[in-house]
Amino acid sequence: MHAFDVLGDPVRRRILELLLGQKLSSGEIVSVIQKEVSISQSAVSQHLKVLRENGFAQVSIDGAKRIYALETQGLEDVDAWLSGFRHFWAPKFAALETEIARGKRKRARK
Repeated sequence: MHAFDVLGDPVRRRILELLLGQKLSSGEIVSVIQKEVSISQSAVSQHLKVLRENGFAQVSIDGAKRIYALETQGLEDVDAWLSGFRHFWAPKFAALETEIARGKRKRARK
């Protein structure tokens, strides 16, 4: 499955947001997703499987729990694809950085 097909689903994107910077058990993920989106535990498990199989999440076993963490491979694939487009926004970010620095200098002088 292509990385953007994986990311095309809002539930999978939300799961990745939940995993950003923390590890969660499958039960914790299911609990949050079920509160936000009315889908079954089985459906959440299928989304977790897609994320795992496509390099976006990794799982470890802790007793009876499955602990999920963010995996970078899928995101690196997205980053590699986007690299061809960065030249479109790089000058705009450079200009923004210049304006921010200019604003900071003005505030410092006051």
